[in-house]
Amino acid sequence: MEDLFFDSVDNLWRVAISAPVLYITVIAYIRLSGKRSTSQMNNFDWIVTVAIGSLVGSGIILKDVALTEALLAIGLLLAMQYVVTKAVVHSERIAALVKASPRLLVYEGELLEKALLQERISEKEVLAAVREHGLQSLAEVRAMVLETDASLSVLSRNTTGQHRAEAYNEVTGWPK
Repeated sequence: MEDLFFDSVDNLWRVAISAPVLYITVIAYIRLSGKRSTSQMNNFDWIVTVAIGSLVGSGIILKDVALTEALLAIGLLLAMQYVVTKAVVHSERIAALVKASPRLLVYEGELLEKALLQERISEKEVLAAVREHGLQSLAEVRAMVLETDASLSVLSRNTTGQHRAEAYNEVTGWPK
């Protein structure tokens, strides 16, 4: 119980040194790895972000994790993310393994129940996205897509342009 509020001055120094070093190094690593590291995240990006957070916390607090070990692990995760995202751009096969496909949830004002169930999206979430995009009802929606970063894109019926736009070619469930 005596260690609850204070353990030792050495531990305070360790935290005082580790926290700023990790903070500055993570910022430098993120700048080096590019905008992708902090953009809207797909599943892979999210996993790397959570792992980095855990490593930063471990490097600051845990006595058993040396500062250089935490820094190396963070650098390796970001390097692996860079390599994988580069490979995704150049290989359809790797892209299919790493990234989820966008999925059509609403088409011509109708909920696609099977897609909603498979993606675990409720009607309330769909209606919230309709409102968020300035529409008043499902009847105003030409299409709603669950994107790879879990955001919901809404194409209104009032949108001018090609009905079968090129941007929807990769959307699972889009009518051909």
